[in-house]
Amino acid sequence: MPSYKAPLRDMRFLMNEVFDYPKHYQKLTHGAAADPETVDMILEGAADFCENVLFPLYQSGDAEGCHFDNGTVTTPKGYKEAYAQLVQGGWQGLSYPEQYGGQNLPPSLNLIKSEMMGTANWSFQMYPGLSIGCMNTIMQYGTASQKDTYMPKLVTGEWSGTMCLTEPQCGTDLGQVKTKAEPRQDGNYNISGTKIFISAGEHDLTENIIHIVLARLPDAPEGTKGISLFIVPKFLSHADGSIAERNQVSCGSIEHKMGIRASATAVLNFDNATGYLIGEPHKGLHAMFTFMNTARIGTAIQGIAHAELSFQNALPYAKERLSMRALSGKKAPEKVADPIIYHADVRRMLLTQKAIAEGGRAMIYYAAQISDNMQDALERGDDTAFKQYDDQLGFYTPILKGFLTELGHEAANLGMQVFGGHGYIKEWGMEQIVRDARIAMLYEGTTGVQALDLLGRKVILGSRGKVIRDYTSEILRFCSNHARNKYMRGFAWELTKLCAQWNTLTLRVIMAARKDRDMVSSASNDFLMFSGYVMMAYFWAQQAAVASEKIGANQGPESIEFYKAKIKVADFYFERLLPRAQGHAEAMVHTPRSMLALNAEHFSFDY
Repeated sequence: MPSYKAPLRDMRFLMNEVFDYPKHYQKLTHGAAADPETVDMILEGAADFCENVLFPLYQSGDAEGCHFDNGTVTTPKGYKEAYAQLVQGGWQGLSYPEQYGGQNLPPSLNLIKSEMMGTANWSFQMYPGLSIGCMNTIMQYGTASQKDTYMPKLVTGEWSGTMCLTEPQCGTDLGQVKTKAEPRQDGNYNISGTKIFISAGEHDLTENIIHIVLARLPDAPEGTKGISLFIVPKFLSHADGSIAERNQVSCGSIEHKMGIRASATAVLNFDNATGYLIGEPHKGLHAMFTFMNTARIGTAIQGIAHAELSFQNALPYAKERLSMRALSGKKAPEKVADPIIYHADVRRMLLTQKAIAEGGRAMIYYAAQISDNMQDALERGDDTAFKQYDDQLGFYTPILKGFLTELGHEAANLGMQVFGGHGYIKEWGMEQIVRDARIAMLYEGTTGVQALDLLGRKVILGSRGKVIRDYTSEILRFCSNHARNKYMRGFAWELTKLCAQWNTLTLRVIMAARKDRDMVSSASNDFLMFSGYVMMAYFWAQQAAVASEKIGANQGPESIEFYKAKIKVADFYFERLLPRAQGHAEAMVHTPRSMLALNAEHFSFDY
C-alpha cells in the first residue's frame, strides 16, 4: 500500500533559508499576519489533514470513481466527509479578505497548502482548486455587489467554482466559442450553449457551484475580441445569500477518464441560464487570463506533486527489495541479495525523481512570491507594479506548466519502473500516479500550447528577446557572486555558458522566424524544454549555495547531512539531467523543412 508524508523539511528549507519568506511577508501590506509561528502552524495543520484525511481516500476514490445518474453526480465514498473537514478547518479561505470570511494571508501559503493536498490526493484537490480561480476572477473584476453575493460562501468553501471555456468544437482556440449571451430587460443575460471538460462542473460536495463562463453577446466581433465573461450559478440566490431556484444549467454527462477518476469532468448544458456580466463587454478573455494563470500554476504544482508521491513510495521499496549483488561487492552480506538501491541505475531513477520534485518545488515557491507581490500591488492600486509582476509571472507560467508537468510524468514513470512488474499492479499504487500525472500535460493548455505562448507571445512578440536577456542577467549576477565558492564554481561556470547560449539561441530563432514563421512552431517545444532545464539548474544552484553556506558555518536549522545531500543532488542534476538541454538546443535551430516536407496525404498510404 502506498503512503504519503508531507516533505516539511524541504518546504521549510526553501521558505526560510533559500527564499526568506519571513522577510518577504514583512514587505507585503497584509503580510504581518503571516508570522513564522502562524506559518508553521498552517504547514503542520495542512500536513496532518493531507496525510490522515485526504491520502487514505486516494486509491479508493480512484477505484470507485464518480457516479452519474440523470444529471446528478455523486463523489466517491468519504469525499463529502473530507470536504466538510476542509470547510470546517477554514482551508479554502487562507488567502482571501477577512471581510468575506477569509484569513487574509498571502496567496503563496494557499499554493503551498495546495501542493500538499495535490500530492496526497490530486482528484480531491481539484474540487477546491477550481474555486481559487473563480474567486480570483470575481475579486479582480467583479462589482462590489457580485463580491458581496458570491465571495463569502466561496471563501468558506460552502460554494465552489468552475472555469467554463472549452466547447465541443474548440479548446485552445477560444475564438471559436459559440455560447450565446442574450441581454434581458432586467440587465442580466440568458446564457445558452454547451461546455465540455469542465472539472468539478457537477458534484455533491457543495450546495452551489458558481460557473465562470465565456460567451458572446449579439453584437460581439469575430474571434477572441468578441468574448465576454459571465457568472452563472447552479442555483440562483436571494439578497441574503440563501439558495433560491435552480438555474437552467444541467450536467449532461461526465467523462470516463484514464486518471483523476475521482474528479468529476462534466459536460454542462446552459439553456437560457441566468448569467451576470463580469468585467467589461468583449473583454472576457483578458479577465479569463486571471483564472488561467492561476490554473496553470496550479497544474505546474501537479508535476512536482506526482514526482514527490512517486519518489516517496519508490524509495522505501528500493531499500527493501532484494535482487542480485551490487557490482562493487556485497552491501548486505547477511542477506541473500542486496537491496536494489545499491544498483547505480536504480539510483539514477531515484535521484531523477528527487531532483525533479525538489528542483520543481523551488521554481514554484519562487513564482509564489511573485504571485504575492501581484496581489499586493492589486490591493494597493499600483497598476504599474501589478503589470511588472504580471509580466514576470507571465514568463514563468508556460515554463512551469509545460516543463514541470513533462518531468513530473517522467518521474511518475520512473517510480513505477523501480517497482518492476509490481509497479504495473494496482494495489501498489504506482500505476495510478502515472495515470493521474498524464492529464497535467494536456489540460490548461497542452505542452505545445505553453511552448508557443513562451516563444511566440512572451519572447518574440512581447519582448523581442528582452525577457530572456533580463532573466539571464539575473542568473549571471548570481554566478558572479558565487564564483569563488569551492562548492559553486562548477555550477557558476556551467550556468554562465548556458546563459550565453540561451541568448544566442533566442536571437537565432527570432532571426529565422522573420523569414519563415513556421520556425516558431517547429522550435517552440525545444525552446521551452531548454529554458526549463536551464531554469531548474539555476534553482538547484541556489539551493546548493545556501547549503554550502550552512556547511561552511557548521550550523543551520537542519542537519549537516541534509545540506550535503542538497549539494550532491545538485551535482547529479548538473551532470545527468542538464546535458539534455543540448539536444534541445541543437534541434531548435534546424529549419522546419523536415517537419513540413511530407505531404499530409503521404503520412500513410493505407488510410
